[in-house]
Amino acid sequence: MKMHLLADHLRYPRMTTAELRESFLLEKLYQPGTIQLTYVDLDRAVVGFAAPESSSLLLPTDNALKASYFIERRELGALNIGGAGSITVNGQRYDLANLDCLYIGKGNREITFASEDNAKPAVFYLLSYQAHSPFPTTLIRKEDADPTELGSTETSNKRTIYKYIHLRGARSCQLGVTHLAVGSVWNTMPPHTHMRRSEIYMYFNLEQSARVFHLMGPADETRHFVMKDREIIISPGWSIHAGAGTSSYSFCWGMGGENQDYADMDSVSVQSLL
Repeated sequence: MKMHLLADHLRYPRMTTAELRESFLLEKLYQPGTIQLTYVDLDRAVVGFAAPESSSLLLPTDNALKASYFIERRELGALNIGGAGSITVNGQRYDLANLDCLYIGKGNREITFASEDNAKPAVFYLLSYQAHSPFPTTLIRKEDADPTELGSTETSNKRTIYKYIHLRGARSCQLGVTHLAVGSVWNTMPPHTHMRRSEIYMYFNLEQSARVFHLMGPADETRHFVMKDREIIISPGWSIHAGAGTSSYSFCWGMGGENQDYADMDSVSVQSLL
């Protein structure tokens, strides 16, 4: 497991593009046939992909966690962004279609990932945070995720947010997926911050030639990142997190921190952005 240390808000304004990308962007974690994970010091997040092909993949125990197994003291959300697949948790198999999600509570020792069809393999996006209470392993189908309509065509940000792991759904951490309507490009506009929570975005469903321009930083000191399909950006609590794409795209957002209330945010006006 790679270890990733984030820059703070004091160093941030003086960083070059290359330094910003090295600190806040996670690239090349999707590698077919492998599990690739990164440990982020911000809220002790672990993020990555499990991409099984011809054989199943066992979630390893990494020495970086100082635990006897991966989620001894953690919880895990796994979102399938590929073809049909399955996750087996302590001998119990869960079948996941595209955009189905599995929440796995702390205390589950053995977790394996498999694809149904090697020609159309499953791709599991993984996000894990510390957990202090065990919650039951729960499968959330795409059609059962809690939808919320936001934005408008007039501001080019009409979108549907599907909440999978949240206070009124599967417990305990937060994981959601947002799809933009045809003709809309902006996500998370109007912008906001929330010091009670950090956030991690994974952009997907981008064509090979398409890009997302992701914005971060305080309102008066913004920076942008040019991002490709299945790249991951880390957003600390002091930063806005918004983006616009050159074509249609989706993104998965996960949150860690002390507050699980989705509406907990500090609004930032578009007019204040610099």
